Amino acid sequence: MGLSPRAPVAWRSAGPFVRLFFKRIAVMLMTLLGLMTLVFLMIKLIPGDEAQVAAGPEASPEQVAQVRQRLGLDQPLLQQYARFLGRVLQGDLGTSVSTLQPVVQDIGKVLPSTLELVALAMVLSLLVAAGGAIAAASRRDRGLDVGSRVVAVVLTGIPAFWLALLAQNLFGAHWNLLPISGQQSFEFAVPQVTRMPLVDTLLAGNLPAFFDAVRHIVLPTVCLAAFFCAQLFRTLRASLIAILESDFIAPVRAKGASFQRIMLHHALPNAVGPTITLLGMQLGMMIGSAVLVEGVFGRQGVGAYLANGVAQKDTAAVLGAVLFIGAIVCVVNLLVDLLQLALDPRVRASQLKGRGA
Repeated sequence: MGLSPRAPVAWRSAGPFVRLFFKRIAVMLMTLLGLMTLVFLMIKLIPGDEAQVAAGPEASPEQVAQVRQRLGLDQPLLQQYARFLGRVLQGDLGTSVSTLQPVVQDIGKVLPSTLELVALAMVLSLLVAAGGAIAAASRRDRGLDVGSRVVAVVLTGIPAFWLALLAQNLFGAHWNLLPISGQQSFEFAVPQVTRMPLVDTLLAGNLPAFFDAVRHIVLPTVCLAAFFCAQLFRTLRASLIAILESDFIAPVRAKGASFQRIMLHHALPNAVGPTITLLGMQLGMMIGSAVLVEGVFGRQGVGAYLANGVAQKDTAAVLGAVLFIGAIVCVVNLLVDLLQLALDPRVRASQLKGRGA
């Protein structure tokens, strides 16, 4: 049986998408290569002797020399770089000198807690920003709109760690409403299945422990989401106002459609594109901000792991975690690009212009 006459046409129509997909993959791989190179240079530029740190402060010069030879630190720089890339490509980010465990294994233990915090902050910021943007765009230049813009500008200028310290002082020290440190009270012992406190307490069926974990995560979530919520609000509000003033909305109004229908069925779907792009960019920024927020609130996530690595001069732990987070950001950006390409015909038209067969 031969190929269908339509097969060449289908392949030709799919060709631009396939080429664009592989181009995005190539850009992501080049970015990761640049990140790995930067991490390697950071290792070499950080003051101190890697062999001395790995051997321990009490090691003798002979022991330090043995460690230097075992780690290949006595080899030329280019050869060290090639070995470094080889280890990373094999999933080996080194061994932590503080935990004596592979960095990948350590990150696997602390990353779920950070991802839980980031996911909750992302959902909170998206819900609040979407509701606020719709309300502000519906009442443009009125009191609600002006007030919400002022609040957004203020939140955009407040660092997450400073807001976390302020929240600790108000809600913990003065008002005694919420816990200011940790992930769970000491009286609750829940098996760590996923290492996400909220999920593990639900899997254990321990509702008191679940509500206690919720109380512990409220302040970190709000403090982490505040800055990104303000950014999303401003972007979504501007997109909604631009769409409501565009020409294609006029015929919809002429047909007698209500403002709510215009907003929910026409303006909001068309404003999703810029929001998705911003969400993808914010995810990487959120993980970076979560490091600071976790440090303030004493949560056992990537933030605590990095803080301990810095305190212990654990180069492999710090730079391995940085490289791991960078890889997550690159993959998320790739997925966001592909998602926007699939959802927005305007993006497809601009990205695939001139790529057809």
